[in-house]
Amino acid sequence: MRSIFVLLLTLGLFKYASAEEGFCSDPSVLSTESESKPLYWKVDNPTLSPRHLQDLPGFTRSVYKRDYALITPESHVYGPLPDWIDTSGAYLISPEMGSQFVMYLAKLKENSRSGLPLHDVERFIFVLQGVITLTNAAGVSQLLKVDSYAYFPPNFEHSIESDASATIVVFERRYAPLPNHVPEPLVNSTDKQPLLETPGEIFELRKLLPTSLAYDFNIHIMDFQPGEYLNVKEVHYNQHGLLLLEGKGIYRLGDSTQFRRVMSFGWHHSSHNGMLP
Repeated sequence: MRSIFVLLLTLGLFKYASAEEGFCSDPSVLSTESESKPLYWKVDNPTLSPRHLQDLPGFTRSVYKRDYALITPESHVYGPLPDWIDTSGAYLISPEMGSQFVMYLAKLKENSRSGLPLHDVERFIFVLQGVITLTNAAGVSQLLKVDSYAYFPPNFEHSIESDASATIVVFERRYAPLPNHVPEPLVNSTDKQPLLETPGEIFELRKLLPTSLAYDFNIHIMDFQPGEYLNVKEVHYNQHGLLLLEGKGIYRLGDSTQFRRVMSFGWHHSSHNGMLP
């Protein structure tokens, strides 16, 4: 039974090229402008190209279809997050789009503090910029930097705070329980996760969550160097949420082939394939 739930939802964080600091760097493919910016700065900054399109009124690369959505940074709309203090959020995927999960960016600033998910809802966070402080119900605190992440089982008391500007991506979904299997909270970082074998594929893959039956979805980090690609042409009912952290590439979504210099997008119930130039 649990294998079905695992297949229904796979969430992803993709890195195509990174700055000098951080995980899996490839500075040779970056422009001078990118090298002067923080790691993953493009996640929330429009990078329309050619440049004359950047200030063109009404122009966007975002696409919203029945079975997928592409939400690019120039289309992010921020507003207050319910129950969060001094935090603004931009929703990228939500059940109103047909998905079974929520994906949003949360911008924290000095004295920001998170709210809790709804009852029976699990949460996964990944730090994109800055440093946050994670505290559990016992009062134990940990600092999470860029490329660090945390998973909170449903109804797990915790708080996320920041003393300065920070950005995280948040995935939330209603937990699908399985008798005698209980997920544990975890805090980790990408560089501590081993590379996994990907037979027939040409990219690097790391899983951030345990593969045991207690965890009802997957979180992957996929690294593509220039010329690498996802070989399989996926056609299935799995739901995906994806955040493209760095780089550019070609992605097939449904019947469309999209070329995107894009840092955040998601889709669900879609056939798709990706490759890098």
